[in-house]
Amino acid sequence: MAAGATAEAATAAATRERGATVWLTGLPSAGKTTLARAVAERLAATGRRAEVLDGDEIRRFLSQELGFTRADRHTNVTRIGFVAQTLASHGVLVLAPVIAPYAASRAAVRERHAAHGTEYLEVHVATPVEVCSVRDVKGLYARQAAGELTGLTGVDDPYEAPEEPDLRLRTEGRSVADTAADLHAFLTERGLA
Repeated sequence: MAAGATAEAATAAATRERGATVWLTGLPSAGKTTLARAVAERLAATGRRAEVLDGDEIRRFLSQELGFTRADRHTNVTRIGFVAQTLASHGVLVLAPVIAPYAASRAAVRERHAAHGTEYLEVHVATPVEVCSVRDVKGLYARQAAGELTGLTGVDDPYEAPEEPDLRLRTEGRSVADTAADLHAFLTERGLA
């Protein structure tokens, strides 16, 4: 094997072993989970260890006792951050599609990663609430409009959009494949894909 090919193989192996958390924040139905799963498939195809920590699944299995108060939402986000940081510290590229509506909660997750020397990247999936309410994947916006639900993030509960995310992705009018390609390119530039 040529020296160049050996160096490329070593670089590829090091990338596969370098963990990080990629936190995808945005409104309900912004496309966070769809995007995370599409990128995870791309990564898996190249042999990259990646895990999607879906906020809805975590709530169902690890945080089912929590409600939707500010304190409970913060606890849920920091729990997910703990799991993400632990996985990332073991060489997994973690994609965490989680609303995480409050800047302080996201900052706490970032600080945990920094304290453990684990890379953390914040991606704002910036889809306008009007587009999210049309997508309404889980029927939340319809339930809120019908008066069956209160505390919907971005409608009658705050969403504090990141002021300076590592990447801001706009999904409106774009295909999942195009948006996933942008995120994958960003991860490649960072040496993570």
